Amino acid sequence: MLSFENVGLRYGSSPETLQDINFDIAPRSFQFLTGPSGAGKTTLMRLIIMALKPSRGMIQIFGKDTAQLTKEEITTTRRKIGMIFQDFRLLDHLTLYENVALPLRVQGKDETGYRSEVYELLRWVGLGERFEAPPSVLSGGEKQRAAIARALISRPKLLLADEPTGNVDPTMAGRILRLFVELHKSGTAVVIATHDLSLMDQYEDARRLVLADSRLHIFE
Repeated sequence: MLSFENVGLRYGSSPETLQDINFDIAPRSFQFLTGPSGAGKTTLMRLIIMALKPSRGMIQIFGKDTAQLTKEEITTTRRKIGMIFQDFRLLDHLTLYENVALPLRVQGKDETGYRSEVYELLRWVGLGERFEAPPSVLSGGEKQRAAIARALISRPKLLLADEPTGNVDPTMAGRILRLFVELHKSGTAVVIATHDLSLMDQYEDARRLVLADSRLHIFE
């Protein structure tokens, strides 16, 4: 599904932020990406979604070299990837339902074909009664679950979550983790970037990818 081969990233003439990154993400797999603040977790995820280009090495996703993709192919490929940002990125002028449905609207899908799916997904993340609410009245945990629903509405093959429990209490963090585990068991590959060791300890079956000193260390 995804592979990094000797990938390095440098900004300008500064030392490499990431050095000799080699790893694979298999379909239906689950992994935590961790490391100290500033180690490059978000940068690595931006490479995966092709928001950044590596300075050297090769990244392949869904069997294709990302350096060879056209703009149209990059757009199509990104639709197979769900991304949950640390700051939620919900639109305040839209209702919860409209926020979750937005990726499908952007793709030009007919609402009659996805309306029931949006409601079902909102119920799955525990927001079935809040579909008409604007993001401004939601709690931090509700916003995070709304962001999860929006990332899942396109049925991604790969889900990336950047510090998805950083703004919620431990109880809600556990609930959010269980959503990811259920998603993983249904067939989606999951990568969670986090520095929360207690969260990782709740799911010991996951592989750990540890960024430190610009390099990636893998613990199965």
